[in-house]
Amino acid sequence: MVVFDKVLKQFGSNVVLDHLDFMVRRGERVALIGPSGSGKTTILRLLMTLEEANEGVIWVDGEPLTHQIKGNKLTKASQSHLRRVRTKIGMVFQQFNLFPNMTVLENITEAQIHVLKRPKSEAVERARELLRTVGLADKENAHPTTLSGGQQQRVAIARALAMDPDILLLDEVTSALDPELVADVLGVLRMIAETTNITMLLVTHEMGFARDVADRVLVFDKGKIVEEGTPEQIFTNPQMNRTRTFLKAVLDR
Repeated sequence: MVVFDKVLKQFGSNVVLDHLDFMVRRGERVALIGPSGSGKTTILRLLMTLEEANEGVIWVDGEPLTHQIKGNKLTKASQSHLRRVRTKIGMVFQQFNLFPNMTVLENITEAQIHVLKRPKSEAVERARELLRTVGLADKENAHPTTLSGGQQQRVAIARALAMDPDILLLDEVTSALDPELVADVLGVLRMIAETTNITMLLVTHEMGFARDVADRVLVFDKGKIVEEGTPEQIFTNPQMNRTRTFLKAVLDR
């Protein structure tokens, strides 16, 4: 579903992703862990085309993301190609990024109507279904500023799912929340993982969440994958010293 093929991303002389190769299968849940600055969030931003790779090719569902195939060559993608491929991807950010001037229902229907061209009645029906899923059916007419952080993040998850993405990107979705609100958000994401076949890439410092939800864990350091395996392998018997050091620091904290 997602392939990174020798992807280089640097900011000036700072190499954030160093000719990265990895693959995510359809329906797989992959956790990206590692110290801050190791390149994890940059992977998600490249997939959302919020950043552009310096070298290499990213493939999404068999198509190049920022390139188009013309003859036997890859050329820079048109905006229409980018928009079309990007509709396969949804993202939930650290900050909730909800529109404060819109109600919860409007936040979830806006892109459905204007991007997917979905009739308003269908968009509203889908939004209400998702609000029930995330436990906020009674908040459709509320404005985001009246909600707790955990409730806002659950609205953001519903908004991403409303676009029916094939791939869901989760970027430290609990890091801005008070500890007592984290469990509700993680519970919703666990339920989504258990009841759908959506492909997930999750950047998280919540090791329990990664262990519960992920099929595979990739450990990053300095723009490279230093170790990968099942959650059981990574969390109970890591092979690399860098992984052991990182996990000890996170779990001790």
